[in-house]
Amino acid sequence: MKLAILASLFGAAAAFAPATTGGASSTTALNAEKSGALPFMPYPENLKGYVGDVGFDPLRISDYVPMDYLREAELKHGRICMLAWTGFVAVDMGMRVTPVPESWQGLTAATAHDATVASGALGQIFGWIGLLEMVSWIGVSQMLQGSGRAPGDFGWGLQYLEGKSDSEVEKIKLQEIKHGRLAMLAFSGVITQAVLYDKGFPYV
Repeated sequence: MKLAILASLFGAAAAFAPATTGGASSTTALNAEKSGALPFMPYPENLKGYVGDVGFDPLRISDYVPMDYLREAELKHGRICMLAWTGFVAVDMGMRVTPVPESWQGLTAATAHDATVASGALGQIFGWIGLLEMVSWIGVSQMLQGSGRAPGDFGWGLQYLEGKSDSEVEKIKLQEIKHGRLAMLAFSGVITQAVLYDKGFPYV
């Protein structure tokens, strides 16, 4: 009986003793580096060292997918959208590559989709792009296996980096990243506006 009472007293005392392990881990979590873009979230460590890093990865995709692959995808989508926005707006401002089939006269960038699918022109473009994707995957695969290839580097436009300092090269790369990110948003917006309002540039 005395042993039971003594054990209960020690148990009660332990309940009010300060916890050390849990407190230390909580303090570490609170003091962890925060994301610059989302200051209420921890900084995604795998983004460190990449041009254009502002700590934006709310889904923590970089924890599961190689960063070089993610940067390759970002650059590719950004470059495509820069071209796509320019082409979409150019068509709606009257630019044409002649000769244009008579049935395509009066088409807008938005309505051209169905017409070019019906004629088979868009299918040919899809086929050629698919072929380029398969060929480009060779370089991407080698990069992921440690070839040293930089994400998005296909050997084009390198002459613009010749004679530049490291800081100047980084600035040019940052410009491409920012323009690509803006273009992805801009192309999404221009498509939405063109379809919703059925009007040409500036789509309002």
